[in-house]
Amino acid sequence: MATPSAHASPRTRWASLLAAPLVVGMVGSGLIVPPAAGAQETPARVTPAQETPEQEAPAQGTPAQGSPAQGTPAQTGPGQEDPARSTTENRVDSPSLRVPTTLPTGVRLDKVEWKAANRVALWVQSPAMEQAIQVQLMLPAQWNAEPERTYPSLLLLDGLRARNDASGWTLETKISQFFDAKNAIIVLPVGGESSFYTDWVADANGSAYQWETFLMEELPPLLARDWRVNDKHGVAGLSMGGTAAMMLSQRYPEHFQFAASYSGFLDTTSFGMPEAIKVAMQDAGGYQAERMWGPLGSARWQEQDPKLHADKLRDQSIYVSAGSGNTGPWDQPSGLPDIPTNFPGYGLELLSRMTTQTFVNKARGAGVEVTANFRPSGTHTWPYWQFEMMQAWPQYAGAVGIENVEAPCAAEGEIARVAERQPGLGPCLTGEYDVKGGKATDFRFGRVFWSQQTGAHSVLGAIGAAYQAEGGPDGPLGLPTSGETTTPDGRGRFTQFQNGVIYWSPTTGAHAIRGAIRSMWQERGAERGDLGYPTTDEITNPNKPGVVQGFQGGTVYWSSDTGPRVVEGAILSTYREAGAENSELGYPTTDEISLTTRGGAFSRFQGGAIYWSLRTGAHAVPRGPVFDAWGTVDYERGRLGYPTSELRNTRDGQVMEFEGGRITVTGGRAEIS
Repeated sequence: MATPSAHASPRTRWASLLAAPLVVGMVGSGLIVPPAAGAQETPARVTPAQETPEQEAPAQGTPAQGSPAQGTPAQTGPGQEDPARSTTENRVDSPSLRVPTTLPTGVRLDKVEWKAANRVALWVQSPAMEQAIQVQLMLPAQWNAEPERTYPSLLLLDGLRARNDASGWTLETKISQFFDAKNAIIVLPVGGESSFYTDWVADANGSAYQWETFLMEELPPLLARDWRVNDKHGVAGLSMGGTAAMMLSQRYPEHFQFAASYSGFLDTTSFGMPEAIKVAMQDAGGYQAERMWGPLGSARWQEQDPKLHADKLRDQSIYVSAGSGNTGPWDQPSGLPDIPTNFPGYGLELLSRMTTQTFVNKARGAGVEVTANFRPSGTHTWPYWQFEMMQAWPQYAGAVGIENVEAPCAAEGEIARVAERQPGLGPCLTGEYDVKGGKATDFRFGRVFWSQQTGAHSVLGAIGAAYQAEGGPDGPLGLPTSGETTTPDGRGRFTQFQNGVIYWSPTTGAHAIRGAIRSMWQERGAERGDLGYPTTDEITNPNKPGVVQGFQGGTVYWSSDTGPRVVEGAILSTYREAGAENSELGYPTTDEISLTTRGGAFSRFQGGAIYWSLRTGAHAVPRGPVFDAWGTVDYERGRLGYPTSELRNTRDGQVMEFEGGRITVTGGRAEIS
């Protein structure tokens, strides 16, 4: 159930120690039997396009009978349940649920962050989870070329040690290079350590774990409305995610056309399995299994057990796989016969194989067609899961009705000449297609745009992601007018566009600069000036007309009345605490101005000023009676000096403290004391 690397730490060795006696006990009890060598089912030998990038595919066995798509039923052994027996006896039923078509109240998209031109991170506010959940999408090859087209989705679930920053599928595999030419939307939820992507009966270490509600009720309507997902869906996962994939496909049988488990644990209530899950969850984050489904083995546990509800999968295309635990092509041999150095991965894969076999027997006994691949070797590790995902792709494509053929493409004209000069673009993914003002072709690692006015130029990497976030050719930047260029300071890179520029550095990321802010920034020396590189995109204020953009050396605020102005340092902190441009201060009307009195400084704003000195700090003085009274004694140069507090409202009026006294306002009249 854990997802160890090929060289797992001693901390995870509990897994193999636990798995071995569990397997022995399960076999001895007659609940399951190991799959016989003759019953191993493998697909036809893969083509080079299907193999794991830069690695050889695992050795292929020979199917015993039947085609790879159908698999071969395992032999019935002594003590094994007869596959023909009814699978509905003595079980707690699992409900058949439906995904809503309208967005539930409170679900909203809080943030969008482009990771690449074809990968985007969404933060979706979930009422059920009581927070915003990150979900990443891998977008199809034709996403930009055919903007009106909708696509099937594949929900791809992580393992027990799922991280909160990214899916293990993007961290540990090269699936982005596999999916970039496919026409499906890959949905990657981020987070969910030890969750089994289910709704918990209690909190999970203080967090609301209602993953099923989020994934099946809150997320799908948003993806259908805003991200061009159609009504065809699949779900797949590894280890814990494989268990969850089968659970969700059983509970939402009308939603999914395809479900796959790679090294999943598809029997969660037989001898020893609740205890195994309990130990695994405790090790992976300190979670309590009883807070997930209640007492071990209870009715709630049975409701979630994939083997007990396999009959609900009759109308879906099912793919399952597991290795044997023996040393495979991505393992290091230990010196013992067939035993790898990844001992935890050995034990866990053996346990996965046994529980997957139990599930397959139940499913086939209920009339479900299952493609089952029990490999002659392989441990509980990422390279095998990447391989199985690639093997399952043709079956998924057939189930959701898309062609498993990558459309031929070739660059043309000036775009082709750019591609020849830049082999790092990789192979083309689309033919040439129309964009606003010109043409474009998508490549594996970038896009090339052409127009009669601008010529042909590539947009790559993080700059390409920022360009996509700005709307690409349809956005305010227009088409590129240069390729990617190294900055004069040697630390960053930039690409110029018709109406702006995108700058990137390792510490700030990629951000567009345009309009009056760009002109002012360039006048101040661009990235070599006091502002440095941009640290944010240009952000439009929804409450008051204007924009704001962050830089290393300060923040630029712009409005049509004030133009671009820089606010920095302690004055910026005070301005933000006051509410920035949405406060009574409004937008800045000057940059920071140095003062001769004790080396202070101030910035003017539409509704007042902020003054700073080393001794007093920064304080805002709004326009009004206090500001006017201070002016009668020559501001900071007079006897009152700099302000030492913020303006406070009192029962009778207002009061503000200064170095040399105070100003009190009563009944609209100001007094200096």
